[in-house]
Amino acid sequence: MKKEKQKLIYALAIPFGLLFIMWVIKLIEYSFDISFGTLGNYPLNIKGIQGIILMPFIHGSWEHLMANSVSFIVLSSALFYFYDNISVRVLIGIWILSGIWVWFGGRPSWHIGASGIVYGLASFLFVSGIIRKDKRLAALALIVTFLYGSLIWGVFPDFFPKEKHISWEGHLGGAVAGLILAIYYRNSGPKQKQFSWELEEDDDNDKNPYWDIEKNSSHT
Repeated sequence: MKKEKQKLIYALAIPFGLLFIMWVIKLIEYSFDISFGTLGNYPLNIKGIQGIILMPFIHGSWEHLMANSVSFIVLSSALFYFYDNISVRVLIGIWILSGIWVWFGGRPSWHIGASGIVYGLASFLFVSGIIRKDKRLAALALIVTFLYGSLIWGVFPDFFPKEKHISWEGHLGGAVAGLILAIYYRNSGPKQKQFSWELEEDDDNDKNPYWDIEKNSSHT
C-alpha cells in the first residue's frame, strides 16, 4: 500500500510541477502585460531555436493554456504511473523530437504551446498499449482512444482553414515522436504480470513437470 502511494505521488509530482511552471509563466505575462511569445519555436531561424525546449511552456491565452492543462495532466500522469521506469526518457524524447520537428518543418511563424506534448503522450500510450502483450496497458490504450481519439484530426491542416494560428505541425511532430518512442521502447518498461492461474497453466504445459521428475527420479 505504501509503495503504491509513493508510485502515485511520483506519477503526479513531475506533471504537476511542469504544469505549475506553465501557469506561472502565463501569470507573469498577464500581471506585467508582457508576452514571452518570442521564446517560442521559430522554424529554421536561430532566434527561435530555444523554442525546441521552451515552446511547451508558452501559451497564447488563458484559453489556450486551459485547453492543454487537463489533457497534459491526465496523459503525463498515466505515463509516469504505468511506465515509471522509462517515463522521464519518453517525456524528454517527445519534448525534444516534437520541437526539432517543428523547427525544421514548421511554417515561418512563432510556434508555442504544449499541444505537441499532448499529442506525443497520447500517441505513445496508444501505440505502446497495443504492441505490448499486457492487458492493463491495452486497456489504457482503449481509454486514451475513447478520451482523445478526436485528436487525430488535429494533425491535418485542412481541418483548420480559418485558424492558421494553430500549429498542426506541432501536433503532427508530437504524434510521430510518440509513435517512434513506443516502438523504440517496446521491450523496455513495465513487464506483463503473471497471475497464479497462469503460472499453474505453465506447469501443466511443462515437458518435465515436477511430479514426473519426482516419480522418475532414483533414490539412494
